[in-house]
Amino acid sequence: MYKLKNRLIVTLALVFTFVISCKDLDELNINPNGVDPANADLNFLLPTTVTTLGQTVYNIGFGTFSGVMQQTQQTGWQSGYNNYDWNNLSHSWSGYYSILMNNDEYFKKAVSGKLEFHEGVARVLRAYTFGLITDLWGDVPYSQALKAEQGSAFFKPVFDPQKEIYLGILADLDTANTLLSKSASAYTNIAPKQDVLYNGNPEKWRKLANSLALRYYMRLQAKEPATAEQGIKKITQDPSKYPLITVSTDDANISYIGSSKDNSNPLNTVYDVDPAGAYMRVKMAKTLVDALQKYNDPRLAMWANKVEVPLVLVEGTGIDRVVNGKREVSQDVVTKFETDNTMTVDFDPDYVGVTISHPKVQIFNLNVANPAQGTKNPYASQLNDRYKKTSDPLVLMRLMSAAEVNFILAEAAFRGWISGAPETYYAAGVQQSLNAWDAGASFSGYITRAPYSGLESIMEQKWFASWTSCQESWFDWRRTGLPALVTGPSAVRPVLPLRWYYHYDNEIAKNTVNAEAAISKLEATQYKGTDQSNNSAWSKMWVLQGTGKPY
Repeated sequence: MYKLKNRLIVTLALVFTFVISCKDLDELNINPNGVDPANADLNFLLPTTVTTLGQTVYNIGFGTFSGVMQQTQQTGWQSGYNNYDWNNLSHSWSGYYSILMNNDEYFKKAVSGKLEFHEGVARVLRAYTFGLITDLWGDVPYSQALKAEQGSAFFKPVFDPQKEIYLGILADLDTANTLLSKSASAYTNIAPKQDVLYNGNPEKWRKLANSLALRYYMRLQAKEPATAEQGIKKITQDPSKYPLITVSTDDANISYIGSSKDNSNPLNTVYDVDPAGAYMRVKMAKTLVDALQKYNDPRLAMWANKVEVPLVLVEGTGIDRVVNGKREVSQDVVTKFETDNTMTVDFDPDYVGVTISHPKVQIFNLNVANPAQGTKNPYASQLNDRYKKTSDPLVLMRLMSAAEVNFILAEAAFRGWISGAPETYYAAGVQQSLNAWDAGASFSGYITRAPYSGLESIMEQKWFASWTSCQESWFDWRRTGLPALVTGPSAVRPVLPLRWYYHYDNEIAKNTVNAEAAISKLEATQYKGTDQSNNSAWSKMWVLQGTGKPY
């Protein structure tokens, strides 16, 4: 992994960022205010695309979907985070197509210059970004996207069927695998310092391409299992042609520089000094903390702080006092709090996660003296102090990991699609996740506490390994129903959501005919609730229709 150390990279990236100034949804590659792409050095375009994609993945994976998948919860302004209180103005894909617009300029320059390394990289980034968009929304502009400069015929692009988008992604990744198959010396015009992901290493980009293909074949597991099996077999049966990310040193990670607000970990308390700021609002979630504690998982200490003031249950009545740094309370005090607030007090002396989707989450665990939104709770675990810093060796934008790859292989082996024992791949996934969090030395003891026990164990460990990239766990949950998460009392529906709404202003009003055609193909579920059309977070996109999953 190449560590971002050069401030010049970010400066150049900002210089060549193309700020979208569009009159319509589809004008995704016209920018009257930016640097003329024809005059931009191709290599200077790459860090913009990679870092913006990395920030996007981190922000949703450690944001919205960390809440949905119950790894964290917010204790301030938490409705959309904890409770899925979304609507058709909640999420827009404009920023995602902005990434694609920048990457498209990079791709065109690569093709016109016959630069195979750069074209291969551009195809990987295009596949990654389009994959994320269709995973989040369903049918989206694909074949006609980024073509506004070709004329008015493309001003209102069609929303392509999700199946065709997935197949296009896989085709891009297969082509990228071929383009990136040479040694570094066989390519021209590689600028390693501008490649903030892999330092100009084509072999590592090639591994990322094939690992993403593995991800997307498994994405089709419930909908088109024959296609998924065939694709995964193709990759795994020819490792010399399709190398994969199997060790954490090849993980697709990007570091934060930490020299300014824009290039720092967004939860840091250096540039965000508000006592109710982003860091303070995010707390560890009870679901994840309890699951990790079941195995005495060393990653918990990497991600969370111990409670500042542990609670201790003592004999007597009316007792509520702090003694030697611990808060002693009697059972009558606890019972009244639990009855009045319908939440259970947690007396774990080390790590305590807040309860899920609760209307009074701010006062969880007897935090009645400080009930304001987004403030400190000394009786619950905050995120580890590393998340207060502008940068840290373990606080990374994580795009793809060896742990994920090995868990995909474990699932494929479990389903009988590939040779090898699923428990072997499972153990490798656990090992590589521990390695990624500087806890690899604990593997031998840990694996005895968390042995392989079928698909449930694979998906649970994959959920753990998705920390800060939790959208991947959500995508897995949608097709498997695992881990079996239960909503809390404030959740706007009794089950987890399945997709983001198409944004009315940016995606429906500006391209109504095509948007409504896509909405008509969504399959409403019994949990659509008050949503007035199939454009619901509880409607099924193509990849889920007919699968019976997750409900």
